[in-house]
Amino acid sequence: MKGTKSNQRMLEKAVHLVFLILGLTAVASVLVITVYLFISGVPAIGKIGIIDFLFGKTWTSTSAEPQYGILPFILTSVYGTAGAVIIGVPVGFLCAVYIAKVAPSGIKSVMSSVVGLLAGIPSVVYGLIGMLVIVPAIMKVFNIPDGASLLAAILVLSVMILPSVIKVSVTALEAVPKEYEDASLALGATKIETYFKVSVPAAKSGIAASIVLGVGRAIGEAMAVMMVAGNVANMPSLFQSVRFLTTAVASEMSYSSGLQREALFSIALVLFLFIMLINAILNALMKRGGNEDEK
Repeated sequence: MKGTKSNQRMLEKAVHLVFLILGLTAVASVLVITVYLFISGVPAIGKIGIIDFLFGKTWTSTSAEPQYGILPFILTSVYGTAGAVIIGVPVGFLCAVYIAKVAPSGIKSVMSSVVGLLAGIPSVVYGLIGMLVIVPAIMKVFNIPDGASLLAAILVLSVMILPSVIKVSVTALEAVPKEYEDASLALGATKIETYFKVSVPAAKSGIAASIVLGVGRAIGEAMAVMMVAGNVANMPSLFQSVRFLTTAVASEMSYSSGLQREALFSIALVLFLFIMLINAILNALMKRGGNEDEK
């Protein structure tokens, strides 16, 4: 018996050690990336000037007199992400409620499989479908010469964030204790009222986490938006070709050198800080909502 207990304790300690090492590895990876981006990105900002870099409206990195203003990229990323969230999050949330609470078992299984398939589709495939379907459709519907635009990117990103929103929201909704819903139904509430006034508030932390994942997917996407947005450094307009922060780095890094290459690392640093800021704001809102519920 003593030998068995001793072996169990040693096994538990070994497992704890493995988990600790894995956790520290994840933290160390984030720290290394952060330090590297700062070391690589800050010098270019100092050479260009932080005002000219962040608020400049012209990016001509390969001209005789290059300019490195990334305001068009920042605004395009903000508008594109916001548009994808406005379209994709409500659709994904309602799909999650249907799958988790309303759908029969057969339909639930099929829809869960489809959502899993969406999550596994490579970005380049989304971009290819966007080029062949969405871009020509925009040209035809709005009678414009080129459908590669911010609108096309928003539509593609809206579809791409659906798996993240749906899967995490379904998991959160299914984790709500059944007693909550039974109590609501016993008090005379309808099933729909119970789902939206009891189940959804109880699962709001998980739903908020799904939105964070969706925002991260939208703002960090490069290949798909490069294929459908036109990849031109214009100030953002719904029916005009635009360039995102991610596509600015991806499209020029292969042939960049000197200050141009350093400026691309600076763009990556801005994107990294931007994502961290969004996560911090959403986490603060979630904590604030939780504190208000406790009160």
